[in-house]
Amino acid sequence: MPRSILPEINIHPAIREKIANHERTIVSEVQAALTKHSVVVVGMAMNPFPKKACRALDAAGVGYQYLEYGSYFNSWRERNALKLWTGWPTLPMIFVNGNLIGGAQDLVKLIDSGELKKMLA
Repeated sequence: MPRSILPEINIHPAIREKIANHERTIVSEVQAALTKHSVVVVGMAMNPFPKKACRALDAAGVGYQYLEYGSYFNSWRERNALKLWTGWPTLPMIFVNGNLIGGAQDLVKLIDSGELKKMLA
């Protein structure tokens, strides 16, 4: 799946470190959670879709780690770093075994098809 990303060679050396470290804390926190938990849901307050994903996981009896970053009114810069890191444009971001599987609707499809259980087996 080729995704269009500006090649590092096309980024001036003087700003590469700034780009690499932009909101690094939030990305590192999510990366750490991915190493500790089979299922990680990244969401934000006031957004109904992370809650939908958590309810679906609860109903399926699947344990997960939930990370919440701000709301519509704050923390958008931090969340933007996650969007740049993953390429996924919306929340929630749901990871299974360290792999991004998409959002709430994508999760429900995996649960309904039985694929999520297979991924976690």
